[in-house]
Amino acid sequence: MEISDIVIRGAKEHNLKNIDINIPRGKFIVITGLSGSGKSSLAFDTIYAEGRRRYVESLSAYARQFLGNLEKPNVDYIEGLSPAISIDQRGISKNPRSTVGTTTEIYDYLRILFARIGTPHCIKCNKEVKKQSIQQIVDSIKSLPINTKFMILSPIIRHRKGEHKETLNIARKSGFIRARINGEIKELSEKIELEKNKWHTIEIIVDRLQINNEIDNDRLTNSIETSLKLSEGLIKIALSNNKEIQYSDTFSCPDCNISIEEIEPRNFSFNSPKGACDTCSGIGHSLKVNPKLIIPNNELSIEQGAIAPWFRSGGYANIYLGIFTSISEQFKFSLQTPIKNLSDENLKLILYGSKSKPIKFNYVSRRFGK
Repeated sequence: MEISDIVIRGAKEHNLKNIDINIPRGKFIVITGLSGSGKSSLAFDTIYAEGRRRYVESLSAYARQFLGNLEKPNVDYIEGLSPAISIDQRGISKNPRSTVGTTTEIYDYLRILFARIGTPHCIKCNKEVKKQSIQQIVDSIKSLPINTKFMILSPIIRHRKGEHKETLNIARKSGFIRARINGEIKELSEKIELEKNKWHTIEIIVDRLQINNEIDNDRLTNSIETSLKLSEGLIKIALSNNKEIQYSDTFSCPDCNISIEEIEPRNFSFNSPKGACDTCSGIGHSLKVNPKLIIPNNELSIEQGAIAPWFRSGGYANIYLGIFTSISEQFKFSLQTPIKNLSDENLKLILYGSKSKPIKFNYVSRRFGK
């Protein structure tokens, strides 16, 4: 008979006054009340303590010697307990990378779960990204209906601008006869001219075959290997009914030309820069300049201390002022001009710097005099 409740009778641990209670099993239960009302005494010091004690008693004598003796809580009777887990309310790490997953260590198992049974998808079109071996591709093609005619295409240029003359010449010299260019089959021996500023797709026709009981397995395999090598891991099968099948021996999206490495547990590490947010590096916050805090009073000039952090920096204020003197001379503005009267260009220069343009300035050390 399945036990539906945790039955507690005569709980007198700490400030509990001979409590009798039935708590449903398999439910989310909240014990709430005023401070000192006995919440922790019931949850931690009675239910958890007795559940842990009974679990430890079920272990071997050798294992129990490492866990110590656990006292029975002050309770007359408890029924329906299972091995218990307790998480105390206490201060935890303030590291922004610390989460519920890392604290409970469930994150380590999730990483393995995602890496081993997860299915990667393209970050642009959200299509599933698959990796297949040559034998898997061969078997898939041979499973097509009998008498199916198909072409093996190698997409060497995928939606790219240019005339691609050199690419076509290399294909011609390599012995290929035909190519499908922008959906149209053309002889490579012909003069092919493509507009430089338009998008083009060039697919070399590696072979033409038909599914039957006598299909040459070696020829099919060699053609697939050739196609994969030409297009860096991508192959397209064009069927006679105008349908197409795409295969890849790498984790890549054939439509968006995006490749990813094989997923491993390390790819899901919170300490890995791979996949982390470019703005905050995965820590959830980033440092940015707030102009209103840097320059709280735009009525002042730089010489008058408009830049608050520098004005409060003591002896370093003269160093910063010397730097800005050099900047103002090179960019032709006055340090005596109130901030509100400076141009937007000069204000950006003050707040964010000159980017790639170098600025020369002299610094005289008080200590060494140079």
